[in-house]
Amino acid sequence: LAACTLPPQRSRTDPGSMGVSKSIVREGKGRCPSKGEVVHAHYVGTLAENGAEFDSSRARGKPLTFMIGIGSVIRGWDEGIMNMHLGEVAKLRITSDYAYGEQGAPPAIPPNADLDFEVELLQIGDEKAPSSKCTLC
Repeated sequence: LAACTLPPQRSRTDPGSMGVSKSIVREGKGRCPSKGEVVHAHYVGTLAENGAEFDSSRARGKPLTFMIGIGSVIRGWDEGIMNMHLGEVAKLRITSDYAYGEQGAPPAIPPNADLDFEVELLQIGDEKAPSSKCTLC
């Protein structure tokens, strides 16, 4: 599979580093989304500091649907998911600057919180992942 394009970023060990890092849980078999495409993804969001879950599309039984790369979600999602292949499951570590920043998202997300998301990219446009069991996409 061809690599997806993610903007260059500093190493997570650099002082003041910010952005999104990704570790693959399950490889995807499809293509990567492009800016402006509608994507469907399941996710579970937790605070990086203590692992407390603050949101889950899986718990609601309905994936999140949004247009990628236009700022309709946090910057870490736009950049991280554009670097995922269709059908991939990945863990995204998103620094506060690429999430909710100094204001946080009270009451669940405190100010300056780094976030972890496990994301499954289920669908890009009309193209569903072969492994997807999503009937709500």
